[in-house]
Amino acid sequence: MSFLELTAVGKSYGQGSNRTEVLRDINLSINEGEFVAIVGYSGAGKTTLISMIAGLLAPDTGEVRCGGQVVAEPGPERGIVFQNYSLLPWLSVYENVAMAVDQVFPQMSSAERRARTEQYIAMVNLTPASHKKPRELSGGMRQRVSVARALAMDPKVLLLDEPLSALDALTRGTLQDEIARIWRESQKTIVLITNDVDEGLLLADRIIPLSAGPSATLGPATVVDLPRPRDRKALMKDPAAKRMRLQVIEYLLGEGRRRAPAQAVAADLTTAPERSAVAVVA
Repeated sequence: MSFLELTAVGKSYGQGSNRTEVLRDINLSINEGEFVAIVGYSGAGKTTLISMIAGLLAPDTGEVRCGGQVVAEPGPERGIVFQNYSLLPWLSVYENVAMAVDQVFPQMSSAERRARTEQYIAMVNLTPASHKKPRELSGGMRQRVSVARALAMDPKVLLLDEPLSALDALTRGTLQDEIARIWRESQKTIVLITNDVDEGLLLADRIIPLSAGPSATLGPATVVDLPRPRDRKALMKDPAAKRMRLQVIEYLLGEGRRRAPAQAVAADLTTAPERSAVAVVA
């Protein structure tokens, strides 16, 4: 039985004639410990999808289940990391992580909570900066704090909503390596939302494309059965990785042209899919 399961999930916004169907007939099964990347266009409904998994939004149709239980509200078994960090600016790195630990583990002694907080700050290599406020940190460091805070809650599922898309290429690559290491060490179930096919190839067990909206739905999954740890330079030359990349891109391009306004497709194709398409023919 799947650990995380979405069955016939749909979501719309607006009222009456202005009502727009964002997602329709979303069916997804994820096993415990699996790393799944959902790749799609900006505005297709990726954040709506992961917000329903997190329990922040309720689906209009269908249901979301985690560990056999219907997801009706947020819970500590589902940790989420957003693109915009979502840190409290008046708290230090330590205090941002400690606040989550205190809320989830009130039964622990203060010494145990402190040790847990320090453990996860160390896991993302931020111990020397534990006293600093978010404004004193780089974007990559802030995102590390968000990851540490989510992991410190010991969630069964880690939800990553495009956490690296706003970062420069070097920082993004560094954090990709950190996420891969954390997954190897923790074996958490991870759902990564991204618009970068290559990021999915580097990190995930499966890549699932989300068609362009409105009425976006999931396309066929691509199993990334490449040996780990993976090297991004090697992936650019690997024939199997090229085939996987092309499979995902062909679906996105086909669905994008069929569904999305031409200007939206053009805008998105200047980002990750275009870079990946160049790599396919290189």
